[in-house]
Amino acid sequence: MAIPYGYKIEKGKAVIDEVHAERVRMIFKGYLSGLAYVAAAEAVGLKLSHPSVKRILQNKRYLGDKYYPAIIDQETFDRAEAERFKRQRKMGRIFADKPVEECKPATKFIMPKAGKIFIDPFKQAEYVYSLIESEVEK
Repeated sequence: MAIPYGYKIEKGKAVIDEVHAERVRMIFKGYLSGLAYVAAAEAVGLKLSHPSVKRILQNKRYLGDKYYPAIIDQETFDRAEAERFKRQRKMGRIFADKPVEECKPATKFIMPKAGKIFIDPFKQAEYVYSLIESEVEK
């Protein structure tokens, strides 16, 4: 996992890199003053893509957690989120969340008895998997 912009690691702990953290704060400030994502980043001297700036504005680590100290306050974060939703609605970019299908791994199979025919464990596993005829559904 990458370290969020605005932090650095010292002696195994995340600490605020004040120069970069100030840019993060200024991105929030610029966005809240009406700048678009990329324009807010460019205003502080960063060349970032639209999705990169959006990730910064949505990154809750900037509020502080067990590992990362806070760079911005909750009010600023909430105002940026509200502004983001307001702009999305205005542009017709509010979409319903797609339902998340629960992924359950198959645990029961129909297959004939498999004997050991390969010394190589990878070839043996490939052979055993090839014997699976179907999954058993509950």
